[in-house]
Amino acid sequence: MPFLTIVIIALIVYVSIIGIGILWWMIIKNNRSISQTDDKKYILLEILVPKNNEKGPLAAESMFASMHGIFQEAIESQEKLSFEIASKGKFIIFYAHIPAHLKDFIEGQIYSQYPTVEISEVKDYASVVMRDPNQKAIVGTELKLNKDYVFPIKTFLNFEVDPLSSITGMLSKIEEGEQLWIQIIVQPIADDWQDRGVKYVKSVKETGKGPESLEFKKELKKRLSSLSKDLAQSAKGVFASSSDSASKDSGGKDIVLPGPVEAALSGINEKITKLGFLTTIRIVCISNDEELSKNKLNGLVGAFKQFNTVNLNGFGIKEILSGQEILEEYILRKTNVNAFVLNIEELASIYHLPNISVETPLISWAGSKKGEPPSNLPIKSEGEKNIVPIGETNFRNYRMQFGIKQKDRRLHIYTIGKTGTGKSTMLENMIIDDILSGRGVAVVDPHGDLIDHVLEFVPDSRIDDVVYFSPADREYPVGFNLLENVDPDLKNVVASGVVGIFKKIFGESWGPRLEYILRNAVLSLLDYPDATMLEIIKILIDKSFRKKVLEYVKDPVLLDFWLNEYDKYDQKFRTEAVAPIQNKVGQFLSTTTIRNIVGQPESTINLNNIMDERKILLIDLSIGKIGEDTAALLGSMMITKIQLSAMQRAHISEAERVDFYLYVDEFQNFATDSFATILSEARKYHLNLVMTNQYIAQMPEIVKEAIFGNVGTLISFRVGAGDSEALVKEFEPIFDSNDLVNLANYNIYVKMAIDGVTSPAFSAVSLAPKKEGYHNRDKIINRSREQYAKSREEVEQRQSDVSGHFDDDQNVSDKSKGNKITKIDDNIYQQDGETFFNDDKGNRWYIQSKTKDQRSKTKKLPKEEKINTITEDKIDLENDLLLPLDKL
Repeated sequence: MPFLTIVIIALIVYVSIIGIGILWWMIIKNNRSISQTDDKKYILLEILVPKNNEKGPLAAESMFASMHGIFQEAIESQEKLSFEIASKGKFIIFYAHIPAHLKDFIEGQIYSQYPTVEISEVKDYASVVMRDPNQKAIVGTELKLNKDYVFPIKTFLNFEVDPLSSITGMLSKIEEGEQLWIQIIVQPIADDWQDRGVKYVKSVKETGKGPESLEFKKELKKRLSSLSKDLAQSAKGVFASSSDSASKDSGGKDIVLPGPVEAALSGINEKITKLGFLTTIRIVCISNDEELSKNKLNGLVGAFKQFNTVNLNGFGIKEILSGQEILEEYILRKTNVNAFVLNIEELASIYHLPNISVETPLISWAGSKKGEPPSNLPIKSEGEKNIVPIGETNFRNYRMQFGIKQKDRRLHIYTIGKTGTGKSTMLENMIIDDILSGRGVAVVDPHGDLIDHVLEFVPDSRIDDVVYFSPADREYPVGFNLLENVDPDLKNVVASGVVGIFKKIFGESWGPRLEYILRNAVLSLLDYPDATMLEIIKILIDKSFRKKVLEYVKDPVLLDFWLNEYDKYDQKFRTEAVAPIQNKVGQFLSTTTIRNIVGQPESTINLNNIMDERKILLIDLSIGKIGEDTAALLGSMMITKIQLSAMQRAHISEAERVDFYLYVDEFQNFATDSFATILSEARKYHLNLVMTNQYIAQMPEIVKEAIFGNVGTLISFRVGAGDSEALVKEFEPIFDSNDLVNLANYNIYVKMAIDGVTSPAFSAVSLAPKKEGYHNRDKIINRSREQYAKSREEVEQRQSDVSGHFDDDQNVSDKSKGNKITKIDDNIYQQDGETFFNDDKGNRWYIQSKTKDQRSKTKKLPKEEKINTITEDKIDLENDLLLPLDKL
């Protein structure tokens, strides 16, 4: 063998050894870097984005650009980030695995591009599989680039459809017990990686071919088979750059590059102008069968082929691994020694958060947006008594308990939300705080559960302050007379309140004549000593009693009504006018439960005293125990009385007006038209309302307008689609209607008054219910009975003593039933609270309020047709139905 050949072979072997040594040194150094960074604590962040997110891959590109800021010159100090997509439990979730000390920085970069996302720290889903004793078929692989990394893959700029759709589409095709994971590990690198692309472009433009250093393996093989070439030239061909190459071909002519080559060079130029990350992409599939896992894996790998371009670059796979090996590499987030460089545009094409254009099912979306709290939000600290707690902020995991200042509560609080979303719990916490802080409160509860819970948290020091009012406590009725000792200036308010109460309950069959007569009856009784609600019917049907009442009436308008109008009604007209009131009012006042409460001339509870002395009034109107209409009647009457007591404070200076807090749960049950007056006037009397209900449509229009016109603080739990359209005007632009209908239980949107100024809307979570109470419930109820109630026997005996027959009553026997019938007026009779009419033929008719259904089925009776010509047909007398007695 010639000496020169031996020398050439020796040099080539020497160069190869050096190359292998350099490669091993890189592996060792990279592994050392891995071991050092693995020693640091890492955390996993779950990233949820709202379904209406409009930010696309461009936002992710900016996000990766800012994250490049963690670059370290020393490779052993360089942290790695892992961006992951996992399909498990039939949901597709996006994650970021990051060093714990970079949490604030990484979250900040994500939020800056995706302001509406929700980020939370969670347990590592991959580690759960590692600890699973029932290991399943686990297979995985790593992706590689088909060409040198200077060649770009196809990016989102060249897609008509978001490339994420194909990836998530494959991730969605899993069955129960299966999982598919994608892991993209990135480390920022210095910009000198771009030199490689610069050299390639320059070489091709000058020589028509790329630098051979990009094809090292092929060139080495070529050199080994061509030993006759000069050694120096070989070394130069392997390692040297093409910076000195001629710009013309061997014939001295300009080089003309084919179109595809020009496009490739353009792509390289574009890639190297952006920041780069050393990247490892790993895919894992878990199922019950290894062959099935491989098929799913290949399907997901196929989704990455959409980034492949013939003249540029694309993805291929290495060997498929199975079992613990690939799982361990995934859990440890190991970088690969053969990692490749992707720039921020390429990374953003592969990993970005889904937006509104991605219609893949099963993506785990954020339920509703979070809103930033105002900077002057009142913070509820330990021992702070001037602030009542409302909830805890939840914007970007910033947790701080907040509340509302006492002076801002005078602007009232309105809370709306579907049943079961947490409204009553929030009210309960506020009420308990008021009680423990020594404030005066009244609670109107149509269900009873709220008050039952509150009773458990009344401390020993406030037992004597509690007034417990429960109509269901029939053996110990509390006296409550709405007509007692009314300020002359407020008589019209009482009359309007009473009329409004019955109008709300009988809205379907209400008429102006009924309202006119009832209002005059109430106004007249307000002048009569010891009058109660029981006398409303009596003044209409008992002439002698009416005469007694009129002795006290001084209003000429009222006197004129009774003497010159009412007494001159003819028989038929009076029948039509009085009977509806008798039936509507009588059906309530004839029941023992209500009669024993409102029939006591002297109230056993003093609302003025309760408000001024900061006592606790608990009004338990459990519909399940007393009925919906009874609860509505008593609740509305009690609220009207509280309004009167507040308005009587006009006679004292504002400084002396003690704040009193009225809580009304499901207030639509008691929302009469006069409620609008309370909302507009109560503030100056320091009567502060907290109201809740489920639907806006439940409120009368006048009350609805008063709510949104006068309430300072608006709180929304989850609502229906109809309500969201109305409420969104209050919460936009921060929140939209989709946010309002997607709120999770106990999550709220708040638009709060702070120092008299309404703040922008923000999000929060209501506080958990209190657990440890004082357990004084029975003691409180017994003490309240002793102070504010009378025994049933005493009340009924008093009513029996003062009751008597009307001066013109006449007892008539009903042979068909054997029950006593009382004559009320000419041809008008009453039996057990029901009213009847006798026609000229002796036929007896039962008079009953029309229902909506009955009205539609009733035919109109011509006015000229006499009643005695009707036999058994139902007839319409404007507001009432007449039915034959034997048809009842």
